Amino acid sequence: MKKTTQALSITLAMFLTCTVVMAKQPCCKQEKVEVYAHPSLMNADATEVKDANYVYRIGGKVLKQKNRLGFTNKDNTYVNAFSKDLLNTMSVRKGDRDFNIKMPISRSELAFMLSQGLNMKQVGNTKKYTDVTVSYWANDEINKATAADVMIGYPDKSFKPDQAITKAEVFATVAKLIDVNYTNDNTAPKLNGKTIENIPTWAYGCTKEVIASGLIDNLPDEKTLYESQYLSRHQVATLISELRLKYGSNGQLIGDAFKGAGTPVAIKVKMLDRIDAKHSNIGDTFVAKTTQEVTVDGQTFPTGSKVYGKVVTVQRPGLGTHPGSITVKFTEIKNGDCTAKFPKELTSATADCLKNPNIIARILGLPFTAAARTVGVAGRSVGQVVNISANGLEEYGDRLSDTFVETFTGHLGRGAASFGMSFVTLGKGVYGIIKTAISGTFGVIYEIGDELLYTIVPSVSNSSALNPNEELTIIF
Repeated sequence: MKKTTQALSITLAMFLTCTVVMAKQPCCKQEKVEVYAHPSLMNADATEVKDANYVYRIGGKVLKQKNRLGFTNKDNTYVNAFSKDLLNTMSVRKGDRDFNIKMPISRSELAFMLSQGLNMKQVGNTKKYTDVTVSYWANDEINKATAADVMIGYPDKSFKPDQAITKAEVFATVAKLIDVNYTNDNTAPKLNGKTIENIPTWAYGCTKEVIASGLIDNLPDEKTLYESQYLSRHQVATLISELRLKYGSNGQLIGDAFKGAGTPVAIKVKMLDRIDAKHSNIGDTFVAKTTQEVTVDGQTFPTGSKVYGKVVTVQRPGLGTHPGSITVKFTEIKNGDCTAKFPKELTSATADCLKNPNIIARILGLPFTAAARTVGVAGRSVGQVVNISANGLEEYGDRLSDTFVETFTGHLGRGAASFGMSFVTLGKGVYGIIKTAISGTFGVIYEIGDELLYTIVPSVSNSSALNPNEELTIIF
């Protein structure tokens, strides 16, 4: 019964937003994404509704999205990161249901990331190890890494694939692949003036070379980077992504295994549409055009070719979350009958030239967006109240039923307790309704004020928007 009443209330709450979003959704495989919207100013109870492709969430605390890549110059506009894809691919190959990206990386996982992330070729003879069978999940990648002498086994002819590999060993491996000038003065390596701990003297040089390359400037979890003996899977995936971006083109990676492999493609575009956290919905599509000729999958696309994309997550602006955030996906490039698909993940995304819609456009749009946002908040608030009331009344009835059953079967104490709990249930319901009503009221006031602020000072929302005529560079 609770699920039925919840479904009905959610349907009411989402009517004004979901109908628009669902109508725009293209046919595609399931993607779990989330929309956060008012009432959330007072952390009102969250509800969810799912369709074939998406998960919508209303209210509740805002959860941070992980493994996203932000646009340079836009703190709250994201694309899915190449490093995320690398981690997902590895977890699927391993069949590890408890895969934790924060765990130290193992030797076999490093071989996998190097091989898959840098498109390593098989060179030289395959080396056999006593503890790596033909059916081992990373057998092919270990073969490639060891045949190219990027990684080596142990004197007893074992590889120890599941052994955690130290931070120093990771740096030593990466240093084999690059040629960067650095100063080796026999002092402990430092990054930004802070000593990187747990680096033995034999690894001082290779660690300093990696530092000089800039590959670890933006690794996640800074504390682990400086203090731990190991790097996490997430950190190494990010490191490989940076290695691919900075050295994976023009033969800059050392060794025959990397010739012509992992060459990033840079596409420069100018936005034609507006996409932002305030006004866009999941599934919205957008168009940009190229400002330079580019070759993708062996096909040459001239300047002015159309680049298409869509919105995959939206976090609405709100108190404590302003200015919200948005994640987009670039899907394909077209010129006449010539089409090429983009990968799901990008290596880099940069906003080269920032623009704001002009004042006339903002004023003309204000009445429509303000009205839509106000109705949306009111509708979601009503839906929350209906949901809380339905669940509360159902639970209240259950408590009263328990009271009579327990009392008239001789359990007077339990009957009295159930009667008391009925008042607690009633109080919780009233509190929830009042909280949601207040949250919705402040939500309406906030939305109107926020639209006025956007009209007067549009730059406050620029970090969570892609505006017409903004110039972007995307690399994959």
